[in-house]
Amino acid sequence: MPSGALPISDHFDGKHFFNPDGRTGKPGEESKGVMALVREELHPPFHTWPKSMQVVQTRPPARVDGSSMLVTWIGHSTVLVQTRGLNILTDPVWAQRASPLSFAGPRRVRRPGVGLRDLPRIDIVLISHDHYDHLDTGTLSALWRRDRPLIVVGLENDRLLARYGIRATALDWGMSVAVRSDVSIVAERAHHWSAHGPGDHNRSLWCGFTIVLPGGDIYFAGDSGPGDMKWAIEARKHGPVRLALLPIGAYHFDSGQTDNHIGPAEAVTAFEQLGASYALGIHWGTFELTSEGVDEPAERLSSALREEGINPARFRTTSAGEQWAVPVS
Repeated sequence: MPSGALPISDHFDGKHFFNPDGRTGKPGEESKGVMALVREELHPPFHTWPKSMQVVQTRPPARVDGSSMLVTWIGHSTVLVQTRGLNILTDPVWAQRASPLSFAGPRRVRRPGVGLRDLPRIDIVLISHDHYDHLDTGTLSALWRRDRPLIVVGLENDRLLARYGIRATALDWGMSVAVRSDVSIVAERAHHWSAHGPGDHNRSLWCGFTIVLPGGDIYFAGDSGPGDMKWAIEARKHGPVRLALLPIGAYHFDSGQTDNHIGPAEAVTAFEQLGASYALGIHWGTFELTSEGVDEPAERLSSALREEGINPARFRTTSAGEQWAVPVS
């Protein structure tokens, strides 16, 4: 369906998607021109991280049944969640660079915590938006050929994947798709932007997702700036949240905190707004996208949790490849 055929809404003007809550803070990379973005791909402006970090890769089990839940942070926003006999993968990126170029752009400093070949059969893939650190067509092509998972994306991202022979289900905010009688996926509002290639700026929709499950939901915030900080409140309406996957990194550009990504303090606020039992911090320590240190988001998260009097066992960061058995809510 061409963009012009989509109905105009509070976040789509007939040609472009936009954030209905407006902008707060610094616009960050969204405000840069095409040539500035190309220059940064060729010569990334941030060079404080080590070239590599030690990672011990693991091999997840084939399945996790019943109410048990096993979560493995693979790196950046790529997380494997195993529960109720389902293997769920978020924003799968195994590429060495978060870039359209194989020879330039932000390079991975933590290798994936699970090798692509060591992944169990994947049932569900959630894609939050089309930026290269979240949508990796090489990885998605490999997963599609091997497993034929249900791939859920925001509006118009299905058209991008179709060019690679990949079939995806596209949702608008508030829409849902049934996985089976007791499981469904809801697309949630996020505060961000999109661009994958020339001329497609904000031509596809960015999303978070709620996976509605017996015994407590999974909420994946995708890539969100603070905006009005009501998107987490909206997401909790589907029922109790057992696990939230919340971004904590890539929040500080040289001009100050960006409007496009929340930091650790805002992630703690979202955690409290969700009323989530547990959370995993994601979107940090893998690609050097902004000017904070490689482990700074995790350190600042610990401080923010202390300030709010929250048990750090409830909102964790883990090593890439580390398996976390999430308690039953």
